[in-house]
Amino acid sequence: MSLSPARLVLGPLLRYVGDDEATVWVETDRACTVEVLGCSAPTFCVAGHHYGFVCVSGLKSGACVAYELHLDGERCWPLADSPFPPSVIRTRTPGQPLRLAFGSCRVTLPHEPPYTLSKDRDDRGREVDALLALVARLRTQPPHQWPDAVLLLGDQIYADQVSPESERLIQERRGDGHASADDPPPGEVADFEEYTWLYREAWSDPATRWLLSTISSAMIFDDHDVHDDWNTSWAWVREIRTLPWWHERIVGAYMSYWIYQHLGNLSPAELADNALLAGVREAQDGEEILRAFAKQAEEEIAGTRWSYHRDFGRSRLLVLDSRAGRVLDEDRREMLSEQEWAWVEECVTGDFDHLLIATTLPLLLSHGLHHLEAGNEAVCDGAWGRTAARLGEKIRQAIDLEHWSAFHGSFVRLTDLLHEVASGGRGPAPASVIVLSGDVHHAYLAEASFPGRAPIQSAVVQAVCSPIRNPLDRPERRALRAALSRTAAAIARLLARSAGVPPAAVRWQFAGEPTFDNQIATLDLTGRGAHLTIEKTRPQDWATPRLHQTLSRTIA
Repeated sequence: MSLSPARLVLGPLLRYVGDDEATVWVETDRACTVEVLGCSAPTFCVAGHHYGFVCVSGLKSGACVAYELHLDGERCWPLADSPFPPSVIRTRTPGQPLRLAFGSCRVTLPHEPPYTLSKDRDDRGREVDALLALVARLRTQPPHQWPDAVLLLGDQIYADQVSPESERLIQERRGDGHASADDPPPGEVADFEEYTWLYREAWSDPATRWLLSTISSAMIFDDHDVHDDWNTSWAWVREIRTLPWWHERIVGAYMSYWIYQHLGNLSPAELADNALLAGVREAQDGEEILRAFAKQAEEEIAGTRWSYHRDFGRSRLLVLDSRAGRVLDEDRREMLSEQEWAWVEECVTGDFDHLLIATTLPLLLSHGLHHLEAGNEAVCDGAWGRTAARLGEKIRQAIDLEHWSAFHGSFVRLTDLLHEVASGGRGPAPASVIVLSGDVHHAYLAEASFPGRAPIQSAVVQAVCSPIRNPLDRPERRALRAALSRTAAAIARLLARSAGVPPAAVRWQFAGEPTFDNQIATLDLTGRGAHLTIEKTRPQDWATPRLHQTLSRTIA
């Protein structure tokens, strides 16, 4: 009996795009050959799931090419009767402007009431998805006006807050609803298999699927891709490792992240040199190979690098893993290992028009939060004695004090590096040095200066955009606004100074008031000019999602 044709389970996702090449990722229901624009590759298997990754070569620079996807010769994409424009691959040309959309924190829920209501009206409400509003706009525009890439800065999925549909599948899989001690809490994923459900649901709605098929994407994980407060401190790690379900959760997290997110961040040349990918492709089922890798990634922080960079002509995008690669020794907290820092310093150079450094966690917070986190770290390290240190650790975990300022040595190290490149110490200074971040569920632009140090020749800013879909409720917004006040900053500064934290060598101020909506940001780079736009959605637009501008600022 002949097999039925292979089916497309998820994708296609257009990932890396260069001047004359691109990569396309898919998940299929069985082994097959995947073909795009005359280039093909066999699928590989992990735990019974099949994935295809095609490197499309021979493209013309500056082209906009519509493509079809074939599985074993049968066309599977575009879907019949699709209401969306054709999926295309748009290669770059030297000197071409760059338009980069970015944001973070996107829950997966139905896009209808009550889920489109505000959280203040219904606990289930998460308002209007900013990605869907972006798609609604793109459908009315010619391709040359679309973003060249979208950067997803963490929490693409929520492993600890699953959707009603994923929760139903989890309950069916685990039996009669009576969870064992080896299972995570209700509403959370357990292992690789359940992670695959999260990705499938997050990327399967028609609008998101079309967007990811035609706009190049880059990604990095953050805490909710694994667990809230993941790697906050060594005390947190030590405690979570005592739970019987944690090992399968973290192994499944790394396995799925490598397949669904990380591989697509790499260029075709990097993929060709990737020994792990070669081993998985050669295996009949690469599950055990990938499990061994995931276990090592959990145990040996310095041995795995998830950070990467992409060059867009005269602009460099450096994406830092500020979550999995942390050093959490009891006497030393670092956001990155020494091996990672060495790699970062190689990548952070001048002689670009623009240097973009993406890290899920903001480098420059509101002053109140910055001083609170820096002071808390010092207290946790014993500045006020052991009893205060234990209390400080509880506070650190309870209110998420784990951004760059809570790893103060790393904060100083990175801001010093920004000053060095902006002042021309690492080659001709770029026009702008822009830190792109998410995580904090509000959006803002902070402009930095370095008084008393060598003059900078670059604009140095922090641009934050979060969430794409997961807004705060009214009490949470009120608390964050309080942290933005001068009074809060003064009190937190006194705390930090009394704990022995020295003043920062960098100064910064916000360009306007932060916004707390579902939102997406767009960075436009033209020559040595840079412009940032932040746009939000409104709950009343749920039937016809639209974007509304909240910030428009020329950076350089």
